[in-house]
Amino acid sequence: MADADDKKAPDDANVEKKDEPKQGKTGIGIVTWVILAVIVAICAGSGLLLGRLFAGPDKPQTQSSQTDQPTSPEMDDLAENSKGIWYYDLEPVVANLDEPGVTRYVRATVTLEISSALEQSKGEKLLEEKKPILTNWLTIYLAGLTLEDARGDRNLKRIQLQILDAFNETLFPDAKPLIKHVLFKEFAIQ
Repeated sequence: MADADDKKAPDDANVEKKDEPKQGKTGIGIVTWVILAVIVAICAGSGLLLGRLFAGPDKPQTQSSQTDQPTSPEMDDLAENSKGIWYYDLEPVVANLDEPGVTRYVRATVTLEISSALEQSKGEKLLEEKKPILTNWLTIYLAGLTLEDARGDRNLKRIQLQILDAFNETLFPDAKPLIKHVLFKEFAIQ
């Protein structure tokens, strides 16, 4: 019987080893990854919180003496030349953007700032006569833009300048440009 007990002992030892979980890389790896993810989340959250605390207010505070003065050269021009200028609204223009495989369009509504050198009644009459030409040019121009060409403030300013140059060339060839600025009332891309 002693022999039988000896034979059972190794079998019992093998059974016990099979029941124990194996500690390999996966068991330790999962726990390590979870702990690491928690640490990263805590660090990111506290970094965001500290950044918000030390960043200050979202809008810069200005003193009352600064509000009376324009802050950019463009605003300086507007303040100095605001006497006698007038505005003319063009009808909204809708054009498909030049995006292959996707139908994207832009809807733009433009206001023209006209110099006081052009009398308003004469200017409005001229703009009414030339409105179809201006609208056609604007539609074709916008249809030639890609989505990347129309995104961002730098691109919008470039678009404004190109429209300004083209409209002045169309309306006042061989003369001093009388459209001072092109303003967007709407510029929506869908």
